[in-house]
Amino acid sequence: MSNSTLPSSGLYAITDSTLHTGRALEQAAARAIAGGATMIQYRDKSEDGDRRHREAAMLVRVCRNHGVPMIVNDDVELALASDADGVHIGRDDTDLLAARARLGDNYILGVSCYNSVELAEAAQRNGADYVAFGSMFSSTTKPAATHGEIATLESARQRINLPIVAIGGITPENGASLLDAGVDFLAVVRGVFGHDDPAEPARRYARLFCRQAREEES
Repeated sequence: MSNSTLPSSGLYAITDSTLHTGRALEQAAARAIAGGATMIQYRDKSEDGDRRHREAAMLVRVCRNHGVPMIVNDDVELALASDADGVHIGRDDTDLLAARARLGDNYILGVSCYNSVELAEAAQRNGADYVAFGSMFSSTTKPAATHGEIATLESARQRINLPIVAIGGITPENGASLLDAGVDFLAVVRGVFGHDDPAEPARRYARLFCRQAREEES
């Protein structure tokens, strides 16, 4: 049974089954963590249940070896079966209250809130551990996604006591503006896993958090 603690902030690297599967996925995730990812999400929308179970269990092992939580996208039962650390759900996925009841209190539960602080407030009331906003910028992973706004992040920071995740088209060049708006995590798919060695771009994202920490201390 998982009893993982959500990191305070950092790069949230999300896998893409069109980029890596099997052994290549294991290696890519390990390299992303080596570069500074503080959390990994396994995202695979395929119908290949056997492969998804194998890969989820494999990523759990990789993440546990490095002390990093492994979150499963949209699939509570897969998270339980693989002993993952949590689940991320969206608007069209499992109901939040049902997911929390099934998981219990020892699992991390994240919720997509798109561009709505009201959805985030409801998620906070109903047991979420973090809320996610976006797509903040144009995204090749979800080109038709709801567009998020900086003003929404700033409002959420005033009204939400949970960690805030931003996702969608985030680069090392535009990510600083999201951290300045109060975001705790930058969630990235192809910006990390679309590179031959995910450690290199992961380091570039991780440096944004180092810069923010220095500025807060000064």
